[in-house]
Amino acid sequence: MITSLSNAKIKYVRRLQAEKRFRAREKAFVIEGTRWAAELVQLARQPELVFYTEVWRQTAVHAHILQQITGPKQAVTEPVMAAMSDTQTPPGILAVLPQAARPLPEKPSLLLILDDVTNPGNLGTMLRSAGAAGADGVVLGPGCVDAYNPKAVRGGMGAHLRLPILTADWRQIEQITVGMGVWLAAADGERAYTAVFWPHPSALIIGGEAGGAGKEARKIATGTIAIPMHAATESLNAAVAAAVILFEAARQRGGKGGRG
Repeated sequence: MITSLSNAKIKYVRRLQAEKRFRAREKAFVIEGTRWAAELVQLARQPELVFYTEVWRQTAVHAHILQQITGPKQAVTEPVMAAMSDTQTPPGILAVLPQAARPLPEKPSLLLILDDVTNPGNLGTMLRSAGAAGADGVVLGPGCVDAYNPKAVRGGMGAHLRLPILTADWRQIEQITVGMGVWLAAADGERAYTAVFWPHPSALIIGGEAGGAGKEARKIATGTIAIPMHAATESLNAAVAAAVILFEAARQRGGKGGRG
C-alpha cells in the first residue's frame, strides 16, 4: 500500500490533474469514481494505472469492479487518495488513462463544434449531451478549454471513452464540415432551431459563455439559429442551449440518441 505523497506515481497523478501541458505531453488523463471504473469494465478499456482505497474495496460491488479491471492496481491510504483527487470528497478509486479519442467518422451526420468555450464544467456537460443525443463527435475550436481538464472529464460522465473529441483550427473545421449544414446558435439567430431540417448532415456551433461565437465561426456558418424564450430572458447557459438544440436534432432524426 502506498502511504507517502512523495511516491513517484502519486506525484505523476497530481501533475496530470493540475497541468494541461503535462497531460498533453504524457498523452494521459485521470478519471475518478465508481461510475467511471464501471465504464472501463463495460468498454474493456485498460488503464495505465489504478489506485483505490481499502475502504472503497470493502463493498462487494466495488471489489467485483476492481477484479474485472485489467492493468496494474495499487492500494493507497485515504490521505493519499485525497491528495490525488480533484474533488472535495475523494471517490475511493481513480485511474490514469491514455488520451486515445475515437476518430470522427468519414461522413459525419451530426457534429457539435465549440468556439472559445472556457468553462470546463460547461464543456463536460456538452460532451455528455452530445453523446446522449447521438452526435458523431465534438470538435473543439480555438480558445476552448482542455477536454481532459478534470472538471470536464467529470462532467462528461464517460463521454471521453464513447465519443470522438477533436481539437482543430478553423481551416480544419471548414474541411470537416464540407457538405454539411453549419448552424451557429446566437441570441439574434435568423430562424428558430426547430425550423432546421436536422436529418440533413448538420453541424451545430456553440460559442463561448461570455462573447458567443467569433468571426471565424460565423464565416463558415450556413446560417444562425435561436431558441425562442419567454419574458425578459436574454440567453441560456451555453451547455443548456447545446442540449436543447442537440435533442431537437435527435428528435427529428428519429430519436437517434445514446443511453438514457
